[in-house]
Amino acid sequence: MHATAHLLISFALLALAGLLWLWQPAPFVWTPPDASRLAGAGLTVTTYIALCIALLWHRRRPTTSRADVTLVYASQSGSAERLARQTAQALHSPQCLTRVLALEQFEPALISTSMRWLFVVSTTGEGDPPDHALAFARNRMHQSADLSDLSYGLLALGDSSYPHYCAFGRSLDAWLHINKATALFPRIEVDNHDADDLAQWQQAIARALARPALNWADDNATTWQLQAREHLNPGSPGGAIFRLALTTDDPAMLSWQAGDIAEIAVPGSNPKNAHKREYSIASIATTGRLELLVRQMRDENGKLGLGSQYLTQQLQLGDSVRLRIRENRNFHPPAHSAPLILIGNGTGLAGLRAHLHARQHNQAHCNWLLFGERSRKHDRLFGPELDDAVTHGQLAHLDLTFSREGEALRYVQDALLAKRDEVRHWIDQGACIYVCGSSHGMAPGVCAALTEILGQSRLHALRESGRYRSDVY
Repeated sequence: MHATAHLLISFALLALAGLLWLWQPAPFVWTPPDASRLAGAGLTVTTYIALCIALLWHRRRPTTSRADVTLVYASQSGSAERLARQTAQALHSPQCLTRVLALEQFEPALISTSMRWLFVVSTTGEGDPPDHALAFARNRMHQSADLSDLSYGLLALGDSSYPHYCAFGRSLDAWLHINKATALFPRIEVDNHDADDLAQWQQAIARALARPALNWADDNATTWQLQAREHLNPGSPGGAIFRLALTTDDPAMLSWQAGDIAEIAVPGSNPKNAHKREYSIASIATTGRLELLVRQMRDENGKLGLGSQYLTQQLQLGDSVRLRIRENRNFHPPAHSAPLILIGNGTGLAGLRAHLHARQHNQAHCNWLLFGERSRKHDRLFGPELDDAVTHGQLAHLDLTFSREGEALRYVQDALLAKRDEVRHWIDQGACIYVCGSSHGMAPGVCAALTEILGQSRLHALRESGRYRSDVY
């Protein structure tokens, strides 16, 4: 609220107080309140309530501050938000004011408050919007809007190895176009953080805004050392999974939260161009070690993938690694008091393990882990650690499924369906659901099972309120 409004309200309240003082008989003697006093008290209370409502309504309204360029992001794992903020920072100057908004804050009424709008959006799951933008996609994007005064550029983040490549970015672009918004340049799609695609975004903005070429540094990585590496599942019918422990001499780097992402710079054939690989962090910062779970990935010819070869074979103990920690607010821990259902498979246990350790650190013991892998004999990852958590009451429930054992419950979604009544009870008690692991098979299967258990509308409500979160790949 502006200072002028504060002054007017203050003067109004002082004037009202003065009138009531004059109304008060002197000397002050307690008597049962007559009608005039009751009316005065009622007027005071009514005025106070009205002012409170006006103040709250003002705070609920989106910001109307003006900006020359507004960056709007829809981000599942933090990449889109980081790129939006980098773009805003690169453009910002006394002559070019910038601001950053989440997509759900965008409203047609705000268009006139900015000359140019730049959207940076990612796609998750089966071509879905990021969780925080779900309500916008389900409601706003199914309605027409007058966007004829909107001039925009759009950057869509995706990975072409997935079937729904940049699907949400394309859908948002189509909605803007249908509603008469004017594109400053054709939609730009970034495939798996490709540096050339990002350079195209920088160049397109510079041309559209008649600015010098933008070229912000995208490497604030720091040096870590490989302290330990352990093969967790020898003999497994699936790919080998390794646990890596990295340390740093810079205490300032020990500040991540459960759910954050480690971006590893993997050396390529050209020493100047490192490839980026992302991994869920499997530990909490208070341990002083950043731990990762890395599965060896192979192509059809059996050749190891670039990232898994580097981290599980090429890198030796004591070697240095260039690493950047990326904040992933969409997968940060819930309130300590909330019960937590953790669901995942494979190396997705990394992100779930960090959350479980954070809960243990904060003495929050109402936790339920459902985890799936291939073989009970070979793939019971962190078995003694999880058994110990159950023994000490840090895990209320532990449900493990193994797809190659011929058991009735092969996958985590089967375990969910088998305990549907307990799932409903936990949700009724305020539980949050966190899913981490494969976007192929596991994540859609879990979503389908939860839809059957809770109903689609309730599951949507959990996502929109932040009680159903995912970090899948």
